[in-house]
Amino acid sequence: MDTDRLPGCYRHPDRDTGITCSRCERPICPQCMISASVGFQCPECVRGGSSTGHAPAANAPRTVAGGLVAADPQLVTKILIGLNAAVFLAVLAMPELAVRLELLGLFVEYDGAPVEGVATGQYDRLLTSVFLHVQWWHVFGNMLALWVIGGPLEAALGRSRYLALYLLSGLGGSALVYLLTAPNTPTVGASGAICGLLGATVVLARRLRYEMRPVLVTLGLMLLVTFVPFGGMSVSWQAHIGGLVTGALLALGLLAPATGRTRTFIQVAACAAVFLTAAAVVLARTAELT
Repeated sequence: MDTDRLPGCYRHPDRDTGITCSRCERPICPQCMISASVGFQCPECVRGGSSTGHAPAANAPRTVAGGLVAADPQLVTKILIGLNAAVFLAVLAMPELAVRLELLGLFVEYDGAPVEGVATGQYDRLLTSVFLHVQWWHVFGNMLALWVIGGPLEAALGRSRYLALYLLSGLGGSALVYLLTAPNTPTVGASGAICGLLGATVVLARRLRYEMRPVLVTLGLMLLVTFVPFGGMSVSWQAHIGGLVTGALLALGLLAPATGRTRTFIQVAACAAVFLTAAAVVLARTAELT
C-alpha cells in the first residue's frame, strides 16, 4: 500500500487532494472547494450554512481563485470546443477561409495573389489562428486535451479567469511564433493555449499541494511531443513554449495568496502585464519586418 498517497476527494474519490473542508475536514478537490473567509469549504457545508434566500454576491460560493462557482463548471470549455469544431467545419466547406485566419507574419502568394499578415496590420491573426485546425486528427487531439486539462482547471479558476488564461496563453504562444519564425510560415492550432492551461495546472497543483507526479508526467510528454518529431508531424515549439510559459506566469497572479480587492488587483495586473508584454513583442517584430 502506498502510504504517501494523498486522500481522494469525498465526492470524486479518484482525485487526490491535499485540501480539506475547514468545517467538516473532508478532503475536497478544486471542483468541489469553495473559498471561505478562512480556507475552503465543501458544497454541503456551504449550503448548510447559507440561508434559504439568495446570498449576496460577497458571500456567494467562490472558487480557489475567487471566481463565482458556476452551476456548470465546465461551460466555457464546452463553448471553446464548440468554437474550434465550428471553425474546422467552416474551413472544410470554404478552404480559402484558412488563409485569412492562419497566423502569418508577412506576404505569401495564394492563387497568384499576395496575402497580407500580422506585419501589415492584421493583428487578429494572432488569435484567430488559435481556433483554426486543418486536419481532423489535429483538432481531435487538441480538443481531447482541452477537455481533459481545461475542465478541472475551469472549475478551479471560475469562468472569467479561465477564459482570460486561455486567450492570453494563445496570444503568448502566437507572439513567440511571430517573433521567432520566418514571416511567411503559416501556423495554426490551439496547442499554445492548451499548453498554457497545462502550465497553469502545474502552478495550481503546487499551490494546492497535489501529488505532482501525474502533472509532471503530462508536462514531460508535452515537451517530448514538442521537440521530438513523430511520423513527420510538424509541431510549432514556439507556440507550445510561449503558451506554457505565459500560462504558468499568469497562473501565479491568478492564484496569488491574497483576498478581496487585493487579489482582484493582482489578477487584473497579471493579465494586463501578460497582454502588454505580448503586445510589445508583436510591435517589435512588426517594426523589424516593416
